[in-house]
Amino acid sequence: MDSRTSDDGSAIRRRRQCPQCGSRFSTMETASLMVIKRNGVTEPFSRDKIVNGVRKACQGRPVTDGDLALMAQAVEEAIRGTGVAQIEANDVGLAILEPLRKLDEVAFMRFASVYQGWESLDDFEAAIKLLRLEHADTGAATGK
Repeated sequence: MDSRTSDDGSAIRRRRQCPQCGSRFSTMETASLMVIKRNGVTEPFSRDKIVNGVRKACQGRPVTDGDLALMAQAVEEAIRGTGVAQIEANDVGLAILEPLRKLDEVAFMRFASVYQGWESLDDFEAAIKLLRLEHADTGAATGK
């Protein structure tokens, strides 16, 4: 009769009617999202794992637990939006990078340095140059 997506996009609430007796009832449907780890093991997607992994990069930064929860939700929504049922752990990490960059650039640099395996100052300098170019482009576009 009626279908609605939950606020976080992880479930669908459906209003149904029994064809035999005519009673109405609601069901909640959730799609499972599995992460394929590097060793081939699969496990259910977990926002908590995203929050815990990114929290280390945000240590000492002005980022709240609420900010991290919203970022993890955005990551999950982006992944679910692709329509896949299984995703590589590496792709989850890639999905984290952009929302984290928007949240806090220093935390982004910390996370990206570990996640992308930066090995030298040149790697950091290249990333900083890209961020500066983006700031210049954004500033020019907004007139700042």
